Amino acid sequence: MLTKNFKEHFRKTILLAWPVCLSNLGNVMVGVVDIAMVGGIKESVAGYSGTTAQAAVSLANGFYFLVLVFGMGVSYGVTPLAAEADSIGNVSENKKLLSHALIVNVITNVFLFLFLFFASPLMRHLDQPKDVVALAIPFLNVMMLGMIPLAIFASFKQFAEGLSFTRFAMIITIGTNLLNVLLNYILIYGKFGFSAMGMMGACWATFYSRLAMAVAMFLYIYYDRHFRKYRQALAFKSISLERMKKIFSIGAGSGLQWVFEVGAFAFALVMIGWIGKREQAAHQIALQLAAMTYLIASGISAAASVRVGNQLGEKNIPSLRQAAFSAFAIVITTQIFFAIVFVLLRFTFPTFFNDEPEVQKIVASLLLIAAFFQLSDGIQVVALGSLRGMKDVNIPTVITLVCYWLIGLPSSYALAFIFGFGVQGIWYGLTIALTLAAISLFLRFNYVSKRLKF
Repeated sequence: MLTKNFKEHFRKTILLAWPVCLSNLGNVMVGVVDIAMVGGIKESVAGYSGTTAQAAVSLANGFYFLVLVFGMGVSYGVTPLAAEADSIGNVSENKKLLSHALIVNVITNVFLFLFLFFASPLMRHLDQPKDVVALAIPFLNVMMLGMIPLAIFASFKQFAEGLSFTRFAMIITIGTNLLNVLLNYILIYGKFGFSAMGMMGACWATFYSRLAMAVAMFLYIYYDRHFRKYRQALAFKSISLERMKKIFSIGAGSGLQWVFEVGAFAFALVMIGWIGKREQAAHQIALQLAAMTYLIASGISAAASVRVGNQLGEKNIPSLRQAAFSAFAIVITTQIFFAIVFVLLRFTFPTFFNDEPEVQKIVASLLLIAAFFQLSDGIQVVALGSLRGMKDVNIPTVITLVCYWLIGLPSSYALAFIFGFGVQGIWYGLTIALTLAAISLFLRFNYVSKRLKF
C-alpha cells in the first residue's frame, strides 16, 4: 500500500513531468514531421524520390543529433543546481546560475557548430549511397544554423524547470511545432507563391522554428512576474569561471551520456546504410516513433532530477529516494503502455510515413523490437535523471559508454552481419545495450542514494 509521502511525491512528479513530456515530444516531432513530409516528395518534381529524401534526412539527422545532444545535455547542468538553490530560497545563487548557464551553453554550441561544419564532409567516407550523401550534406549545413537559438532556448527552459516552471516551455514548443508544419508545407511543396524547395525546405522551416523558440522563451523569462527578480542576471556581471566550470561539469556528463546513447543509434544508422536505402529509411521512421516514447520518459527523468535536487537541498534522504522511486513507477507504467501500442499498431504506423510496402514491412519488424526495449529505455533515462539530481554524473557516463559502445554496437554488428539478422540484428544489439544500461544505472542510483551523508 502506498504511503502518504509516496503518493505526494507521485503527484508532484506527474505535475512537473507532463509539461516537460509534451515539450520533449514537441522537439522530436520536428524530426517526425520532416521525415513524414519529405516522404511525399515526387521524383518527377524534385529529381529524387521520397524514400531517398528520407534516407538523406536520416543521415543528416544522425550527424546533427549526435552533436546537438551534447549541447542539450550541457544545458541540463543548471537544472539540479537551480532546484537545490530554490529549495532553500537562495535567489542570489539562482541569479548567478542563470547568467552563467547562458554563457556556458552558447559558447558550447558555438564550438559544436564549428565542429559539425568541418565534420559534415566525412559523410562521403562512410560508404553510404552517393545520392543520399549529396542531399544530406546541404541539408545538414542549414540544420546546424539552429544550434545557437536552440542553446538560448534550452538555457532558459532548463533554468525554469529547475524552479519547477515547466508549462510555458511546453506551450512554446507546441506553438513552434505548428509553425514548423506550416513552413514545411509552404517551403517543401512551394505553396502560397513560394518556390518548391524539396527537402531543403524542411531544414529551413526547422531553423525558423528554432529561432522563434529562442525569442519566445527569452520574452517569457524577461517579462513574466515570477522571473522579474532574475532580470539583472542578464546584465552578465561578476562572471565566475568556477561557477561556469561547475555547471559545465554536470552538464558535460549528461551530454556525454546522451552522446554515447544517441551516437550508438547514429552509428547503427551507418551500419544500416551498408545494407540499403530502404532499411535506412525504415530505421529512421521506427527510430522517430521510438524517440517519441523515449522523450516522454526523458520528461519524467527531468522531473526526477528536479525533485531529487529539491530533496538534496533539504537534506532529506528518505524523501529523495521516494521522489526517485515515484518517477520509476511512473515511467514503468507509461513504457509498458507504449510497448503494447507498438505491438498492436506496428503495421499501421509505417503507412503514415512511406508508401513503399517493403519499407513498411521493415518498419513493422523494428517496432516489434522497439516494444521490447521500451521498459529498459525508460528505466535507464530516469535513473540518469535521478543521479543527475544528486550531481552524480561521472560513473553513469562510464556505464553508458560501456553498455552502448563496448557491448551494444559490437553485438549489433555481429548479429547483423555475422549471424545474418540484417537490420533487425542491429536493433537486437541496441536492445541488449539498453537493458544492461537500465540494470546498471538503477543499481548505481540505489547504491549512491543509500550512502548519501551530510
